Amino acid sequence: MAFNDLPIDTLKRKIDEVKRFLSISLSISNAHTVDFYTRDVWSTFMCVSPEEVLHSISSTDDRMGAVEEKENTTFGFCNASKKLVDISALLRAAKAHSVPGLGVCMQLEELMDNLTLIYGDTIAGDSSCKVPVPDEFMNCKKAHEVQAMSEVVASLAECCRVKQVIDVGSGKGYLCSYLSMRFNLQVFGIDSSSTNTHGAQERNRKLKKFSKAYQKPNRAIGNRALDSEDGSKQHSENSDGNTNFITKEKGRFVAQAETSDLSKQVSSDLSASDNATLDPSDWDAGSSFLGTLSLDVIEDASPRVHPSRLSLEERERRKRDNLERKEREGRRNDSDSSLFSPLTSYVTAETELKTLITELEDAVLVGLHTCGDLAPSSLRMFGAKQELRAVCSVGCCYHLLSEEFDEDRRGCVSGVCGFPMSQYLKDQACFCGRNARMSACLALERVSAGGGLPMESLFYRAVLHVILQDHYDCFKSEKRVGNVYSKASSFVDYVRRALRKLDLDETKLSDGDIQSYHDRYTPRMDEMVAFNMLKVTLAPCIEGLILLDRLCYLKEQENVSHSALVQLFDPVQSPRCYAVIGIKESTV
Repeated sequence: MAFNDLPIDTLKRKIDEVKRFLSISLSISNAHTVDFYTRDVWSTFMCVSPEEVLHSISSTDDRMGAVEEKENTTFGFCNASKKLVDISALLRAAKAHSVPGLGVCMQLEELMDNLTLIYGDTIAGDSSCKVPVPDEFMNCKKAHEVQAMSEVVASLAECCRVKQVIDVGSGKGYLCSYLSMRFNLQVFGIDSSSTNTHGAQERNRKLKKFSKAYQKPNRAIGNRALDSEDGSKQHSENSDGNTNFITKEKGRFVAQAETSDLSKQVSSDLSASDNATLDPSDWDAGSSFLGTLSLDVIEDASPRVHPSRLSLEERERRKRDNLERKEREGRRNDSDSSLFSPLTSYVTAETELKTLITELEDAVLVGLHTCGDLAPSSLRMFGAKQELRAVCSVGCCYHLLSEEFDEDRRGCVSGVCGFPMSQYLKDQACFCGRNARMSACLALERVSAGGGLPMESLFYRAVLHVILQDHYDCFKSEKRVGNVYSKASSFVDYVRRALRKLDLDETKLSDGDIQSYHDRYTPRMDEMVAFNMLKVTLAPCIEGLILLDRLCYLKEQENVSHSALVQLFDPVQSPRCYAVIGIKESTV
């Protein structure tokens, strides 16, 4: 059975549907909250009351069913005035044109099933072997993301028969450490911040304390068996060359790899008797004591003889054995530490990876919440470099994307922009706008679950803009006020702090003058609340267009055999929950 790819013709049809809807509704998302009162945004776009909007959004009934739209309207907008006259029609259309509503997203279980069907049933991402992520080093959100994404990345690596992973925008290195420790993958974490890479290195050192919990149980059980009274014992050699015994008791396998305490017990028991003598031929393999020890420990548990009673040849032999053992352990530790290599570099689609990674082999390219243009750059890198066999990219910060058809093309590097990526949307000169991309970062599921919006701070900023327009002829609206709200004790304090930050004369206004603006616009605050809730409702549609563009780009590449859009995370915990997955044909 083939990988259940979404046909590119179907994808293009879905893109056209989203584009048509946004061509009418995108004006709401592009309206700037700062200008809400100075440009009377509500009256410009709306022919319904704020109360009607809020009631419809909070009522699930208005979203259900296909109700015929009012005459001379499209998606609830009047064809003549271009204003919203039917809120229920808009909400239904927004739901239908979001990623879930379009039916273009592959479920995680379906992805894993597809990989199993193509590449066999021994992929590393078997969900039955999940190991908890230690939350001492990351919050619940990050732990959720790392565990879910690592399963997919490890599966892709197994499918493509590669042992290397390149994480672009690796940040603090949580995903890198988890992939290297649990799945024994060699991971190169690339981040432009030296602070991040140095911190990731130190954090990885601390995380090694938990490496045994990370390590995925080895499914291959060795052929060597030891008979016993209680049952059979088998051992398997892990990737580091250590031998772990597996005891079969009453039909179940119990891993017994923790030997340090037992080693101490052996030493204590042996030293308790000066005349202790043990003949290895007399050891009972079924013993609950020695049967759980690794071979190294058993070999060390030889009869204790005072050095003065040993021959010169025996003393030299033991010295050589000890030196060889230390060298083996040193090589093993060096190998472990090299599994994760943080690198500091700014990467683009043109970056030559082999100059950064001298030991580069075929690898999986990953990015967990790569900001702005880094997500599309990594997808372009995947398409251009043959050594990159698969990609798993989760983007974020859509407001930092550069747009090819923006008037000033801000942020485009060497003429290459982050949106659109696909030739299909390039040919249509598709454009969103920064405010709309900013709106795409809003989290509908989180707001619906009670997360809310920072409405008071937005209200303060919009009323401040009215004050600047009324009293300062050359007000610096282009200069960012910044996070003044968090430090302010009241609206008056907020305005005064903002005026000082903008280098404006605050003596022009008394406290009473400032407070009067607050009192005048407070009755209209519900307009802003309702309008921003509409922005939240439209956010998944804008995000969907950006993600479908990236998926379409992969489908346009001749060397990419399989591609999909997959929901990896719980959208309430992690709003940017979609991954763009790509796989190249195997060269084996």
